[in-house]
Amino acid sequence: MDKLWIEGGRPLRGEVAIAGAKNAALPILAAALLTGDTLELTQVPQLADVRTMIKLLGGMGVQVHTQGEGAGQAMALRAQALTHLEAPYELVKTMRAAVLVLGPLVARFGQARVSLPGGCAIGARPVDQHIKGLEQMGAKVHVDGGYLVVEGCGRLRGAKIVTDMVTVTGTENLMMAATLAEGETVLENAAREPEVVDLARCLIAMGARIQGAGTDRIVIEGVESLHGAAHRVMPDRIEAGSFAVAVAAVGAFGASDVWLKNAAPESFDAVLAKLRQSGARVDVEGGNVRVRMDGRPKSVSVRTAPYPSFPTDMQAQFMALDCVASGTGHITETIFENRFMHVLELQRLGAQIDIEGHTAIVTGVDHLEGAPVMATDLRASASLVIAGLAAQGRTLVDRIYHLDRGYEAMEAKLAALGAQIERVK
Repeated sequence: MDKLWIEGGRPLRGEVAIAGAKNAALPILAAALLTGDTLELTQVPQLADVRTMIKLLGGMGVQVHTQGEGAGQAMALRAQALTHLEAPYELVKTMRAAVLVLGPLVARFGQARVSLPGGCAIGARPVDQHIKGLEQMGAKVHVDGGYLVVEGCGRLRGAKIVTDMVTVTGTENLMMAATLAEGETVLENAAREPEVVDLARCLIAMGARIQGAGTDRIVIEGVESLHGAAHRVMPDRIEAGSFAVAVAAVGAFGASDVWLKNAAPESFDAVLAKLRQSGARVDVEGGNVRVRMDGRPKSVSVRTAPYPSFPTDMQAQFMALDCVASGTGHITETIFENRFMHVLELQRLGAQIDIEGHTAIVTGVDHLEGAPVMATDLRASASLVIAGLAAQGRTLVDRIYHLDRGYEAMEAKLAALGAQIERVK
């Protein structure tokens, strides 16, 4: 099993190219199921979750052709003649986003068999809102042996759907299903994340009629069929934010200065605002972001909430920043009830963190000390890498397969910025 070896205490300087967004690429890949024509995608990130989705689609009979590597990776997907309308447990258990095939399959074929999802163990993330919405559109969904099953429902019908909570994958699944439904579908309490907007852009390029993406009310006028299109996946705002936090965290070791290229700064304003509060100098030039830090950061407090508020996917990284900052920061998690598992690992490095309910109280220390640590989920793994960069001595991060699910060659990008980091067996 691969691990990351980090010798901390070095500033970061240079530039890093931000990859395509994992959380945009996965639903867009699933959207290929909505047409028998070719969907051409560029800036598809090379990640474990993307490979899992491609394997899932390939198992259904989708033809997938890949060209290039890294940020230049392109894909052409054609779901003309599917052989299986099933997402098996063996694949879905490793990545809950696989449930995104449910809406497209039911919309186009009137049937589907999709395993209940798995993924990171960061708390309950039920699919009841997906089911509720599809049933309002005329699908009959039942659970059989751990699978969500829809059979012979015919063409879906437009409906007004008010979700009980803001759900990103639920919004995406129902939006895709509604593109081929008869009549108008209105999604109330819809997720506003930039990745939802990016999916809508792709669907519109395929011939869908969608208004309101990026607001809490999305209106979809169903069409008879969708066609092929070309689409470029948006940059990954969480990857960009993670690198930006790393720059701020190591400022005490010398002036750090990094350009985030192709970073879509408008997609993570809340993160950049918190970085400025920490003392980092943040400048935006077009689609690029420059982050500079010279000295120890100041503690910041964050409270996670749905977009456009502070993202839960950046909570662990800012906790790592607060561990080496001056002062005390409060990190409040409101989205997932089990997303503080990285606390024990940060404490192994010498962090001073107390938990009170859904809030972590982090008192910064002068420095962390390198130690062996273990990643527990995707974003926790990024926080441990940042903490290792900001620690004195050697840190060994185990179970980095979590990291590979959402970060494209993170260790290589950090090494190019001057970090002493290496992937080892």
